Amino acid sequence: MDLYEKYRLTRTINACGKMTHLAGAIVLPEVVEEVTEAMGCFFNLEELQERAGEIIARATGAEWGCVTACTAAGIALGVAGAMTGRDIGKVWQLPDTNGMKNEVVIQKGQCVNFGAPVTQMIRMSGASVVEVGTVHNTTESHLKHAIGENTAAVVCVVSHHTVRYGCVPLEKLVAIAHERNVPVIVDGAAQSFVIKKIVDTGADLIICSGHKYLSGTTAGVVCGKRELVEALNLQNRGIGRPMKVGKEGIVGVMGALDYRMKLDVLGWEAEQDRKMNRIVERLEGIDGISLSVDPDPNGNPFSRARVSVDPDRAGLNAEVINRAMMDDEPSIRLRAHHTDEGYFTVDAMELTEEEIELTCDRLVGMLTATDAVKAGIMEKFGAEDLVDARWAWLR
Repeated sequence: MDLYEKYRLTRTINACGKMTHLAGAIVLPEVVEEVTEAMGCFFNLEELQERAGEIIARATGAEWGCVTACTAAGIALGVAGAMTGRDIGKVWQLPDTNGMKNEVVIQKGQCVNFGAPVTQMIRMSGASVVEVGTVHNTTESHLKHAIGENTAAVVCVVSHHTVRYGCVPLEKLVAIAHERNVPVIVDGAAQSFVIKKIVDTGADLIICSGHKYLSGTTAGVVCGKRELVEALNLQNRGIGRPMKVGKEGIVGVMGALDYRMKLDVLGWEAEQDRKMNRIVERLEGIDGISLSVDPDPNGNPFSRARVSVDPDRAGLNAEVINRAMMDDEPSIRLRAHHTDEGYFTVDAMELTEEEIELTCDRLVGMLTATDAVKAGIMEKFGAEDLVDARWAWLR
């Protein structure tokens, strides 16, 4: 069955990465098999969550785990759990936080928008957000001053979206919060490869995505201290009800983690490097661009091909190239977070060999076109009133 044809959808090639706005990841065949089996079954969902907790604990080294609808849901429910604990009366009271500690501290440089503001996910629980420091400078003194008797939790975002300097690192953040008996909740949506390291910092609750680098069905993987995980899961009887996860999400996480625990990570990394290097090889020698390798900023085991564009020599700029690649058939989505800074990256992870060649063919054709063709591209895609296509930063 051709879903693109049946539902009149745009054929899309993903050279951007594991992005929510591109529907996550290609789900692993092994996970598809288990989820397909689950779709024909009934389960006691509490028992299913219990078995998921066992697998998550084993895979991450945390005390316990559970599954949510997604990472964003995990943030909202984690904050709710930090306020209510396992008191069902308080669970039913939310989002009214009267009588509860209800302030959540977050460094201003981590107040990102990943498709929605992380601060809004916090406020959905009924909590108040306390932003500390400035975008590029938060100190230990800022944090110590902000954490008070009404602080329910501190949230830390581990993401390429955050400011890359000037924030208090997670290990120190945990130490400061724990001195005051305040839990730390980590948004680690794309950090499944380094989640054990995050657990080792002592953070109380860590949430990552089941449908990014784990290549499972849409879900959030929650791990951490058992008491707080259970408090989070209890929110499904309250404000978590509208964002409940189904059997396909839970089984998808279980299957994906089972696969990850058996994965030869070094072999996987070598394969990603091979694909990335093929892109660099195909684009070498083109006038007006320079090529480099972008390692993952959070230490995950993969890199991307960076293409920096000199518009005077190339006759095109990075943003126009991105828009033109999106507009063609099939639509090719580059990783366009930094086109306003003059470069884009090509993420090979979700590309087949054929799609790598097609992506490079189109880039080469555009970058080596005649001046007249480039002028036409600039006229079509360079207008100031066009909707900004740099929406590929969405997580």
